[in-house]
Amino acid sequence: MPAIFCHDEQMADLLFLGAGIDLGSERGVSCPGDLPPVSDAELVERARVARAALGERAYILGHHYQRDEVIAFADVTGDSFKLAQAAAGRPESEFIIFCGVHFMAESADILTSDAQKVILPDLAAGCSMADMATHAQVENAWDALKALNVAEKTIPVTYMNSSAAIKAFTGRNEGTVCTSSNAKSALKWAFDRGEKVLFLPDQHLGRNTAVREMGFSLADCAIFDPWKPQGGLTDAEIAAAKMLLWKGHCSVHGRFTLASVNEIRDRIPDVNILVHPECPYEVAEAADYVGSTERIIKIIEGAPSGSSWAIGTELNLVKRLAHAHPDKNIHFLDKSVCYCSTMNRIDLPHLVGAMEALVLGRVVNQITVDPITSKEARTALDRMLSLA
Repeated sequence: MPAIFCHDEQMADLLFLGAGIDLGSERGVSCPGDLPPVSDAELVERARVARAALGERAYILGHHYQRDEVIAFADVTGDSFKLAQAAAGRPESEFIIFCGVHFMAESADILTSDAQKVILPDLAAGCSMADMATHAQVENAWDALKALNVAEKTIPVTYMNSSAAIKAFTGRNEGTVCTSSNAKSALKWAFDRGEKVLFLPDQHLGRNTAVREMGFSLADCAIFDPWKPQGGLTDAEIAAAKMLLWKGHCSVHGRFTLASVNEIRDRIPDVNILVHPECPYEVAEAADYVGSTERIIKIIEGAPSGSSWAIGTELNLVKRLAHAHPDKNIHFLDKSVCYCSTMNRIDLPHLVGAMEALVLGRVVNQITVDPITSKEARTALDRMLSLA
């Protein structure tokens, strides 16, 4: 057995390597969580050897918000929608190593066969937005809508950034999952089948899609606060709303502000503002372009040389785009906004640890969804995939 592969006693030392500081960061402030260290050559070599040893038995998925050191070993990179498609389309791989966050790995487990194992290199890689909608809260909200005889004409549309239990709720209640890439298609689908939509857990994506892309007004949208009785809404407000928006948000995108946009326009007069639809409505309205992670990448790829861009999305992706397109002037929209701290928990030490364990025949950090939840969530995910 090659000495390079770690045993249990070496694992803790390996993972301590992930607690460094990113000296090249544009952040301007300290951020929580383990931030990207510079990869050392020995660790990179261990990753290369372990990856080669696994061969086609393993398929590594890397979300665009991952660190460069992780993306370097990904077989496919993409947003949550593209990676869900990739997982579903790879039945020949025994292991799906998902370099993303917990809800993404859950979806991969749902979309793959029982013979396949989905691995999340760090089980602490969660999502604060997904945690803003618990199964109990959503069931309570649905009961409140039932009491008002509203549920039967309401279609739940659940953002990919949600737990398997919430996706299962959506599947049981004739709804669909969506991503930022197909939210408009999902809402069109839903309004063909009902009079209202319960959109969860990201209020900003729901509002931006409904108002900016589909012609609804802000008055058609109402915030449903799960911490308040009946969402903090009156009977009349629920009856009038076309879009019931769950009170949730992304902890990164939700921090971009109109002041950020105005400041960078003053500083760089010819700048193009490009933001993700998880940003607040006023930020999206002030931007020149709004799009999913995949669309952001395509816009920058097609932009003319010499053009200036300020991008409002996760910093790892912005830095990667700036590096890939040195002929364009690419800036981060607001340097006070941090990396996604949970995405950044997947570092090279954790990826190496997971791969080396698999080489040694040990499955670590496997993500599994129980059969009933999986079946119901699969219904909603299949609807999402059909809306591509």
